[in-house]
Amino acid sequence: MPSITTDIKKPLFRSPAIFTRFAGLIAAESTRHGGVSEGPYKSLNLGGSTQDAPENVLENNKRFFNALHVPFETVAKSHQMHDDKILNVVEAGRYEGYDALVTNLPNIQLAVTIADCTPILIYDPVTRSVAAIHAGWRGTVKRIVSKTVFMLQSTFGANPQECLAYVGTCIDECSFEVGEDVSDHFEGNYKRFDPEKGKFLVDLKRSNRDQLIESGFLESNIEISPYSTVLNNDDYFSYRFEKGITGRLLATIGLVD
Repeated sequence: MPSITTDIKKPLFRSPAIFTRFAGLIAAESTRHGGVSEGPYKSLNLGGSTQDAPENVLENNKRFFNALHVPFETVAKSHQMHDDKILNVVEAGRYEGYDALVTNLPNIQLAVTIADCTPILIYDPVTRSVAAIHAGWRGTVKRIVSKTVFMLQSTFGANPQECLAYVGTCIDECSFEVGEDVSDHFEGNYKRFDPEKGKFLVDLKRSNRDQLIESGFLESNIEISPYSTVLNNDDYFSYRFEKGITGRLLATIGLVD
């Protein structure tokens, strides 16, 4: 699916290449371009948990999903809690308390909100089941990706070796500075100490990718976003870089009949 733009240099969304060969599969990650919001939320803020005007957020959501040719009323979202709760979605709507959504039903477009945390999108072309995951550092430590893969297996009969995944745009390792209170939760291969900064640097993309591999995914069936919410802040919102006053991005996946 080609990117839709309001400016040739500013895409409204980017589509993971790993999913583009599947007819009827819609998967995308928003940028911060093409919306109506102003100030620190400029311009395509898709998150309702901000101080942005609700009417702007609604208009931005409509623009984003219209660009994907997805009816807004088919979207399923949840207010996320940085936890490991997973919902099997049987109808579109707004839910509370889930950081991962799964479904095997067509015409339900799953979406998770991000602004530094890691989005992970999964598709099983055999069972035609999908998942959208929001993994901050707490969700990563709680292994929400592994638990979601297990739910795809136990609920829909998915075989991880046949599934494909996209580990999306998030805060990059060189920007995610944390203290021991966070770094102690991660194994050594996912963190390094920077003596100049006096902080540990944690790699969320790698940690979540490895959870996919440990769950049975083939490494060749995993795409990792080359972008960073911090290093590419002109294109993506970053909660940390913008000191908490910023918009939200969406990562979305779903099948249409």
